[in-house]
Amino acid sequence: MSAAILLWAVTISQIFLALAALCCGLRLFRGPRAQDRVLALDALYVCAMLMLLTFGIRTGSTLYFEAALVIALLGFVSTSALAKFLMRGEVIE
Repeated sequence: MSAAILLWAVTISQIFLALAALCCGLRLFRGPRAQDRVLALDALYVCAMLMLLTFGIRTGSTLYFEAALVIALLGFVSTSALAKFLMRGEVIE
């Protein structure tokens, strides 16, 4: 019984994460300012990371968890680099 509930919960969460990623993609392409696009990209990598985590829960494979960790690290670094570029105009001083 609990395995069926877990499967339904993971499926519903994947559907909602896909919808959130679609909304982030729309904001990424339609964003009126660069700050909106950076924020949409930040939310998009979080959605992708959470989608990989739900795939890892569904399959039971640890490979998805490691890939989600790599996405989280690269997403944080890229967001901070883009924010610094938007504030100062250069990344490396």
